[in-house]
Amino acid sequence: MIYLPFAFDISFYGLSLFAVFYGLDWIATVPPTVRLAAKCFGTERGPIMFGWIGAAHQLGAAIVAFIAGVLRVSFGTYLEAFMLSGLLCLIAALMVLFIGSSRVEAAPEPLLAE
Repeated sequence: MIYLPFAFDISFYGLSLFAVFYGLDWIATVPPTVRLAAKCFGTERGPIMFGWIGAAHQLGAAIVAFIAGVLRVSFGTYLEAFMLSGLLCLIAALMVLFIGSSRVEAAPEPLLAE
């Protein structure tokens, strides 16, 4: 996202290069997300949770598109919106590195004799 505003000035190939890598990013994230949803929530609830994940993603995208429009009106360019978007992507990538790192394993529950 940080590269995109500069891809327009380079040439047709600069924008094409961005489109290829951004498209691969989209293709590469859906199957693992479906699998993680099925693993975390079970095969019965996984698809429903994936639907909610998709809905939350679309809601976030709508909010960010609105904010990008506000930035465009305020500054007269989308550069700030792209830079902010790229920064948020970097922050999210760093946050992913810490998923599960502080997880404390629960002690097993004792079996009750019947």
